[in-house]
Amino acid sequence: MTSYAFPDDLLQAQRAWYAAYRQLAEANNPAQTTVLRRTLQRLSVKISTHPFWATVPDRGPAARMALKEMAWGAGQEETRSCARS
Repeated sequence: MTSYAFPDDLLQAQRAWYAAYRQLAEANNPAQTTVLRRTLQRLSVKISTHPFWATVPDRGPAARMALKEMAWGAGQEETRSCARS
């Protein structure tokens, strides 16, 4: 598996996307749902148009999956550490 040096802002945007998605899944208030959907759209654009993707032309899909896995793994670690506190 190839290792990628993702910029911090890209990794943070993917983490924020996962956090917003989890919040949307638990949302009960229609106004909150609207805000979270807009947040997901904004983050999706930020992630997909990030300049980093121009640096990995032949491995774009693999790099995108690596970003998602890295962000998801970091989010799971944060959830576990918060649960222990």
